Amino acid sequence: MDIEKEIGQTVQFKSDIHKVAVNILYTASWLNIKNTEILRPLGLTPQQFNILRILRGQHPKPASVNLLMQRMLDKSSNASRLVDRLEDKGFVKRETNKKDKRAVDVCITDAGMGVLQHIDDTIGMLEFHLKNISEEEAKELSRLLDKLRG
Repeated sequence: MDIEKEIGQTVQFKSDIHKVAVNILYTASWLNIKNTEILRPLGLTPQQFNILRILRGQHPKPASVNLLMQRMLDKSSNASRLVDRLEDKGFVKRETNKKDKRAVDVCITDAGMGVLQHIDDTIGMLEFHLKNISEEEAKELSRLLDKLRG
């Protein structure tokens, strides 16, 4: 559906640049809502899911909270608080860094790996929401988004 219909726009956008900016913001919000609906029954937020995916990518090496903050998609999220909540759920564990006793390492647990595997196996979350575009279109869209931020 066209963005104008989605948001009830009755007048033309000022320009195609303005239209694409609104479309990107709207689509990002739409994807976030869809992801939240899928993750909620698992007791996860999209930000917690992002932390778990980062830790899975680091596994078996631990990650510092600073590394998590650098790699998170949502830079406004409080990584320490997210780790606290994931630790309460048994999905991550904190350990004192062996080289620097002041530093804390964060590792994903087997339960955390299990919940990610469940999501990968049964939901295919992001891919499901992007089923209306081809691999070639996805590649081009990604290139254009990279160019936009460049």
